Formats: sequence, C-alpha cells, structure tokens
Amino acid sequence: MRRRFFYKLYEQLNLLWPIFSAILLVMAGSGFVIGRIEDWRLDEALYFTFVTGLTIGYGDLTPKHLSARLLALVIGLCGIVLTGLVAAVSVQALNATSRDDPDER
Repeated sequence: MRRRFFYKLYEQLNLLWPIFSAILLVMAGSGFVIGRIEDWRLDEALYFTFVTGLTIGYGDLTPKHLSARLLALVIGLCGIVLTGLVAAVSVQALNATSRDDPDER
C-alpha cells in the first residue's frame, strides 16, 4: 500500500510540477530582490525567503523598506498556497490509493 501511495503521489507531483516550480521561482525571486533592497547577502535573503514562506517568521531578519515588506507579503502568501497544494496532493494520492484496493485497509 505504501508503494502505491508514493506512486500516486509521484503522479500528482508530476502533473503539478509547473505550478510548484512557478511558486518557488516567485518566492526565490522575491527573496533575491528583498536581499538587494535591504543589502543582505544571498544566503541571508534565501534564509529569509524560506523562513517567511514556511510562515515560521523568526524575526531575526526583517525588511525595513516598504517595497521589501510588500514583497515579503508575496512570499508569505506563496508559502501558504504552496503548503495547501502539498497537502491537497498528499490527500489526493491517499484517496487514489484507497480507491485502488479497498480490501487492504
């Protein structure tokens, strides 16, 4: 059953990879621009991007400029959408797995 789940998950991810890629590119691009605006190193900008995108928000790096803060909102919203998509794909794969073989529950 586990093997079928991962196969179905792979099928779903294969179908939606352009959406995942686009979201990650928007997040990384926004983080790079924020890093340029705030004069952060590249590693700091990527760290900020993924901490913000995962909605953790430690607060050790905070943008000071208005444009950087607006881009941080874009990163946060993209992170919420990405998290929702990952959850939806996982549930869809689980449902497809259980529909395939109802005897093995």
